[in-house]
Amino acid sequence: MTLPRLSPGIVKMWVAGRVPPDVQGSLARLASAADVVRVAVMPDVHLAHDVCVGTVLATTRRIYPAAVGGDIGCGMIAASFDVDATALDDADRAGRMFDRLRRLVPVHRHPAPRPLPSSLTETPLSDARLQTIARRDGRVQLGTLGRGNHFLEFQSDDDGRLWVMIHSGSRAVGPAVRDLHVARAAAERTGLASLDAESDDDRAYLTDAAWASRYADVNRRAMLDAAAAVLADVLGAAIVPSSVIACDHNHVRREQHADGLLWVHRKGAISAAAGEAGIIPGSMGTRSFHVEGRGNAESLCSSSHGAGRTMSRDEARRRISAKELRRQLAGVWFDAAAEHALRDEAPGAYKDVRAVMRAQRDLTRIVRRLRPVLVYKGT
Repeated sequence: MTLPRLSPGIVKMWVAGRVPPDVQGSLARLASAADVVRVAVMPDVHLAHDVCVGTVLATTRRIYPAAVGGDIGCGMIAASFDVDATALDDADRAGRMFDRLRRLVPVHRHPAPRPLPSSLTETPLSDARLQTIARRDGRVQLGTLGRGNHFLEFQSDDDGRLWVMIHSGSRAVGPAVRDLHVARAAAERTGLASLDAESDDDRAYLTDAAWASRYADVNRRAMLDAAAAVLADVLGAAIVPSSVIACDHNHVRREQHADGLLWVHRKGAISAAAGEAGIIPGSMGTRSFHVEGRGNAESLCSSSHGAGRTMSRDEARRRISAKELRRQLAGVWFDAAAEHALRDEAPGAYKDVRAVMRAQRDLTRIVRRLRPVLVYKGT
C-alpha cells in the first residue's frame, strides 16, 4: 500500500518513534482538508475517530468539530497541599481516601441534581436539545469524573510535597454539542465535516463549544474542592490556593500567529505559549509533569497533553493481565477490586512519557516532576 505524502510545508511533527501507517494516513487526510493551513503533530499522537489525538490544526475560516473532539474542554487541574506525600503511606488512610472519594467524586453521577453556576446559566446553548441535556445530565454530572483515561491522582513532587491532579471534561454535554453540529455540517471530499466561522448558523458551534469548555472547567474545580474536603477529613491537610494550575487540551479558539489570525484547533494538545503553565500527565503508574511553554511558533505554541496510547483498549485487555497490572502499579495505591476493569489503563498501554518529553524539549520546559501515590479512576 502506498501511503499518502505529508506536506512538509503544512505538517510539522514532534514524534517519539515511528508514526504508524494508519496515523500517517489520517494526518495526510487532515492536511488536505479545505482551508487547512498548518498541522502540528505532538509526540503523544495516536489514532482516533476522524482526527488523531495529539494534533493541532490551523485554519483561516473553516471550523472542524472533529479536530476538537467530543470531550470539548477536557483538561487538567492541579494543586498542592500543606502536607508531605508520606502522609498517604498508611494503608488505612489510603482506604479511607477511597471511601470518601467514591462518595464525594462519583464516577458517573450524583444522586441529586446540582445547580449550575451563573457562568453557565447566563449564556444559553443554541438548541433546545442541548439545553435539555445540560439540564438533565449536566446538573447530576457536575463534579463527576467519568470513565476512560479520566482520573483523580494524588502525587508527590521531588520535594515530597503532596499534590492532586485531576483529568476530566464536559461529560455528556461535549459529545452532544459535537454530534449536533456535525450532523448539520456538510462533509467535504475528505469526509470531514466543517463549518463556516463567519456564518451565523455555523457560529453557533463556537458558542456551544465555549459553553462546554466552561462546564468542563467548573466540573474540574468542583472535584478539586471535593478532593480538598477529603484530605481535610482524612489528613487534616489544607490546599495551597496559590499553587493551582489549570489547562485544557480539547478546544478551538482564535489566535494570532506569524501568518495572521487563525482558528487553532487542539485535540489532545495544550497551549504552550511562552511562559504559559501547563500539565502533562503520564500514566497511572508513571511520572507526570508541570511545564511552561516555550512559545514555539512552528508548533502553533502547543505541546502534548500526555503520554499517548500505544495499545487500543481491546489490545490492552488482551495483553495485560490483572497480575501484570499489579506489577506495573507497585508502590501506587489503587482500587484493587477494579483491577480487571483497569487493565486497559495500565502504564504498559501508554507510550513512555519520558520519550514524549524528550521529543518536545523545544516546546516546553519542565517545572516540576511528580510521581503517583494514590490513583482514583472510574470503571
